[in-house]
Amino acid sequence: MVVSAVVPAYNEEEWVGNTVKALQKIPYISEIIVVDDGSQDRTAVEAWKAGALICRCNSNRGKSQALREGAGLARGEILAFVDADLEDTALEFKLLIEAIINDEADMVIASLKSSRRVGLGLTRALAYWTIYLATGMKMSSPLSGQRVLKKDLWAKLHFQAEGYAAEVALTVESLRRGFRIKEIPLQMKHRYYGNDLHSFLHRGRQFYDLLKLIVFNGIRVGAREVDR
Repeated sequence: MVVSAVVPAYNEEEWVGNTVKALQKIPYISEIIVVDDGSQDRTAVEAWKAGALICRCNSNRGKSQALREGAGLARGEILAFVDADLEDTALEFKLLIEAIINDEADMVIASLKSSRRVGLGLTRALAYWTIYLATGMKMSSPLSGQRVLKKDLWAKLHFQAEGYAAEVALTVESLRRGFRIKEIPLQMKHRYYGNDLHSFLHRGRQFYDLLKLIVFNGIRVGAREVDR
């Protein structure tokens, strides 16, 4: 099976190169597409130097649109959605890909543990309860962007999310359509977001995008749509 890695990236010049190099060490991955979402730094250059294919957007349109762009270009039967700041820990994607190849699920998601307490936990709580009330699934990492899925699953989704609501939208719609989702505990690590102003603003944008998904895209509690 051909596996395509899609890496949405916005101002990730310090991390994206090492992430791409780590993905290249996974034998299952045939292509790595970095979607430079209107970065103002050398993200595209560093990704290209590391060996990735580059999709360059002229303006910042958000993570959800970057995923659409990358998935639209991907040739693989399996898609790996990879955050740009994982660096060497992106090697853990090998375990997610193998779970899909072995048909353990239609989408597998990395469950990440952190010993650091940051922020107020409001965005994570909103994501958790949105998924649970809409589908009945309890997730340990409801905001995890590290996931591998079958291309035919992606093709059957409407995926109306914008911005940082991508993960919750993917999970809720996939479960409602009857696809199998599995979380796998892994040791991936992001760059650290603390309790400074920039970090709070980042989490605020996540919270706002998730609220928009719930309010404007009609996530209904208790509904299940199986039309695969």
